Amino acid sequence: MAPSILSTRALGALLDADAVRGLPRPVYHALAERIRLLVLDGRVPAGTRLPAERDLAAGLGLSRTTVSAAYGALRDAGFLESRQGSGSVVRLPAAPPSSDAGPGALPLDFAKAAVPAWPGVAAAAERAAARLPGHLGGPGYDLVGLPELRAAVAARYTARGLPTGPDEILVTVGAQHAIAMLAATFVQRGDRVLVEVPSYPHAQDALRAVGGRLVPVAVDAEAGWDVDGLEQALARSGPALAYLVPDFQNPTGCTMPAEVRARLLAGAHRQGTVVVADETTAELALEPGVTGPPLGVLAPPGVTVLHVGSVGKTIWGGLRVGWVRGPRALLARLASARPARDLGTPILEQLVVVELFPELDEILAERARSLTAVRDHVEAEVARRFPQWRVPHVRGGLATWVHLGRPVSSQLALAARRHGLVIAAGPRFGVDGAFERHLRLPITYPVDVTDAALDALEAAWEDLRERGPVPEPDLAGVL
Repeated sequence: MAPSILSTRALGALLDADAVRGLPRPVYHALAERIRLLVLDGRVPAGTRLPAERDLAAGLGLSRTTVSAAYGALRDAGFLESRQGSGSVVRLPAAPPSSDAGPGALPLDFAKAAVPAWPGVAAAAERAAARLPGHLGGPGYDLVGLPELRAAVAARYTARGLPTGPDEILVTVGAQHAIAMLAATFVQRGDRVLVEVPSYPHAQDALRAVGGRLVPVAVDAEAGWDVDGLEQALARSGPALAYLVPDFQNPTGCTMPAEVRARLLAGAHRQGTVVVADETTAELALEPGVTGPPLGVLAPPGVTVLHVGSVGKTIWGGLRVGWVRGPRALLARLASARPARDLGTPILEQLVVVELFPELDEILAERARSLTAVRDHVEAEVARRFPQWRVPHVRGGLATWVHLGRPVSSQLALAARRHGLVIAAGPRFGVDGAFERHLRLPITYPVDVTDAALDALEAAWEDLRERGPVPEPDLAGVL
């Protein structure tokens, strides 16, 4: 298969060429490191063909010698392979990138905002295994989900204020699988798709993969959604689909007010837009009174709202079980098209989730206690260690969207890797290189692990100071 081709203009937007040229070190090294981060973050996938050296040099206003040296450094590090007639193609090294964290040390992976397994998972797996013989006569997977699991998920929606029957639930292999299925079903190549920025990057990837043209709507960690921009985007672009995280939005932590939900749904109704509400963090409230009903409760007749959920952010990500809640006819359409992509959700994992669903309220209460403790610790520690940064107070979810004061997120993420910390730069959550002023900091790790990550960030921040002064914060232009 021929590699996909990244244009000079697209790569230049991702790189932030002005920042590359302005770094006080060899520019070829800065350019190589920025491309390396794009690969590590997944913004430039393996197998992508980079622009020719001459073209990139002209597009960035650099010498061809500089670009050639940068490509050479990437080849030496195993991130680029150049072939006669095929150009320079991105690849991932066979081994993970090294760090200066010490011999044999494993990097701290803060690129994921994920909770550890609920302590009861192992016991639930044993109970599920005891029930497995009753299912061994079948294939071990199914397209729609076990009736008892669908009934349990439907009852949960009903209890939250959205009456739901088991036949309005389709069980999937996690939430990401559900998002990809919905994208492939409702988005045709060239269709416009409304998305929040910043937002969950893998959802953006899934929407782009089917040819969707993303229409961004801004979400600010403190001000929330740009409501006027939301309505204008719906009216002017007529998107086929809108993907949103209305509760504890990833990564800002915002929750969409009822009046904004009503205006969103009214605009979707006028345009015939299918609304996908990602609810994977919807029940992870850290304070009372901040969790509302599912988005579909406010939907007027004629508006299609599909809710996506999973147990990955509440019970454990190792249980690859999610679901779509929606109209029966649309779920039947999803199920009929599903064999072209996968053959169904494994039975054993569904049985484990069935065992754990009665404990969900207890699980959520304990998650709230532990996440709240880490959130409070992060707020205090960041204020102490990094007075230049600003941490919004999140009332739910799994992360906080830190404002760094200056556009240095990619530099900081690269420097952190040298100190044993893997963390996603802010632009990973945006479109076309935005959000260099931000960093997503998970609150899902124990306090001692979080402190180790903050130690690495502190060392990385000092690295940036040693290479050149980090400008004082300018909080006037917060994205």
